Amino acid sequence: EQLVVESGGGLVQPGGSLRLSCVASGFTLDRYHIAWFRQAPGKEREGAFIISSPDSRTYYIDSAKGRFTISRDSVKNTVYLQMNAPQPKDTAVYYCAAVLRKRRASLPPDKLRVVLYSMKTGADYWGQGTQVTVSA
Repeated sequence: EQLVVESGGGLVQPGGSLRLSCVASGFTLDRYHIAWFRQAPGKEREGAFIISSPDSRTYYIDSAKGRFTISRDSVKNTVYLQMNAPQPKDTAVYYCAAVLRKRRASLPPDKLRVVLYSMKTGADYWGQGTQVTVSA
């Protein structure tokens, strides 16, 4: 059963753009913190981006700041990852993950980082992954 489904992956040229989508079924995405993890060939899966519930605060790993943007569309129950100017090092399988919000208080970036790290083993839902390949 797939309650979280990613799409939008594929081949993209360096300097191009790509938008990944994470669509939730059976639950309201706005009640969950949503993260994107990625796993490059031969490497461990790592948390890269997160958007909070309910106020859509965001945290990005340093290498993605200014290039990637995570956003939420509550009406469509979808979270997006906009990838601008991707580089070959961004090649990986990208996974969407969700964890239920415990409280409605806003989370600053340092606490969002902690949530992101905790989701590697504590996420409630995982998508199946979508392959992103950055190559000329």
